[in-house]
Amino acid sequence: MTRIVVIGAGISGVSTAYALLRQGYHVTVLDRQRYAAMETSFANGGQLSASNAEVWNHWSTLLKGAKWMLKNDAPLLMNPKPSWHKYSWIGEFVANISKYQPNTIETTRLAIAARTHMFEIAARERIDFDHVTRGILHIYWDKHGFDHAMQVNRLLVAGGLDRGPVTPEEIRSIEPALPAGLFGGFFTPLDSTGDIHKYTMGLAKACERLGGRFEYDAIVNRIDRKNGFRISYTVPAKHGESQERTMEADGVVVCAGSASRDIAAMLGDRVNIYPVKGYSITVHLDDENAKSASPWVSLLDDRAKIVTSRLGDDRLRVAGTAEFNGFNRDIRDDRIRPLVDWTRALFPSVTTNRVVPWAGLRPMMPNMMPRVGKGRLQGVFYNTGHGHLGWTLSAATSALLAEVVAESLPVTARAA
Repeated sequence: MTRIVVIGAGISGVSTAYALLRQGYHVTVLDRQRYAAMETSFANGGQLSASNAEVWNHWSTLLKGAKWMLKNDAPLLMNPKPSWHKYSWIGEFVANISKYQPNTIETTRLAIAARTHMFEIAARERIDFDHVTRGILHIYWDKHGFDHAMQVNRLLVAGGLDRGPVTPEEIRSIEPALPAGLFGGFFTPLDSTGDIHKYTMGLAKACERLGGRFEYDAIVNRIDRKNGFRISYTVPAKHGESQERTMEADGVVVCAGSASRDIAAMLGDRVNIYPVKGYSITVHLDDENAKSASPWVSLLDDRAKIVTSRLGDDRLRVAGTAEFNGFNRDIRDDRIRPLVDWTRALFPSVTTNRVVPWAGLRPMMPNMMPRVGKGRLQGVFYNTGHGHLGWTLSAATSALLAEVVAESLPVTARAA
């Protein structure tokens, strides 16, 4: 049987493993964490949001970044410390501004296709992930923000999205928990939310039922090409030591999030992913008053760049911000505080005495499009670089990647 090693057990890696197992491949997943979905797929904003498919390659993004550079609580923050990786990425980001419109439309189409794949998988495998299907509401506080959103909406609609403007009165009927004073909004009824960690863990169990194998605490050190691939990696051993192991495979799929750039270099490819840090808080709704005052409809406040997702009856996820600060994973109070303050300002009856903060590194390509397809070497593939839309796009990109693998490296009956 054709042997595939998938590197990475986040949402993209586990989704890829599942798609390949369904096609009959022998699949092993390697991940450096102890469990699946322990990095960027642990506590993101929770939105399955085709309505958030606008790519960031726009001059306004650069202007905001420059304006906010010295403001620690800004929605977009860039560490000005020189870094070749960061500035080469920014250069390519600027070069892709001309592709803003077609890339936004294509991302929208991909996100819509992903809905069908994900919901079919969840139903087939009976994965409970606190799925809430009440749509996503984008809110705007002034005419300038709303007018820009109208321009973006034309691109999203061109990509096939069912999304339209709503008045302040309609906003209050869609989500009564919101305060007065909004200028307007846009509502996408078919978008939804869920707990990415619960979904990915459930999908990993489904992979194991299909014969997939997971090896955790595995740090990939080297990949050699000789009659296929030999992957060398280390795992913890007794007494704090490490043990080196090797694994042979016919093909390798890189789904390693922000680490994909280094893995790709081992394989002779340049995949210019940059880790863009995002933050979230999980607000525990410990009393009936907090539960009733918390929004059920998922929100995106465009001014603050903050999103919300209701995760079941007793949790509210609030997430946002983008920080260009390398591989720094520190959870900074000055980045968490705006999320707490925003929650208290808009929903004053929601208690924030039990809040769990988190930070994760979004793996972003300069063109804001995921890298899906073949590498330079025969048998090397990529499904990575989904940025802020890994949760939204993963089911579709995994299905596409499985088709590419099937064409290039068909399943054989050869023994593993």
